[in-house]
Amino acid sequence: QLQLAESGGGLAQPGGSLRLSCALSGATLEYYRFAWFRQTPGKEREGVAYISRSGRTIDYGTSVEGRFSISRDNAKNTVYLQMNSLKPEDTGVYYCAAAHARQPPQQEVFNPVGYGNWGQGTQVTVSS
Repeated sequence: QLQLAESGGGLAQPGGSLRLSCALSGATLEYYRFAWFRQTPGKEREGVAYISRSGRTIDYGTSVEGRFSISRDNAKNTVYLQMNSLKPEDTGVYYCAAAHARQPPQQEVFNPVGYGNWGQGTQVTVSS
């Protein structure tokens, strides 16, 4: 059974960095495209970063572009989100989401409907 497990969250100071990991088990990474989303109380789930199956197509939410970087390591069955120059508004629960190649993509890569598999989330808090 497919499972996604996020890790790497925690407390960081403004301007600091964190690296989140999303480990896939029960399936092979190369068949999935991935996205990271985040959610804060009272707000809708926000798309943060996207990576295609090949890794050649990458997209970022406007609020994180230039600061965050998504990557994948098929050999380790893991997707990463490197977060630099963190800001207090980056605080939230970060979720990893995966869509199998057979699942039709949405027009917008950050449409949550396009992902059939979700992790439990990891808390990121940016505060001094």
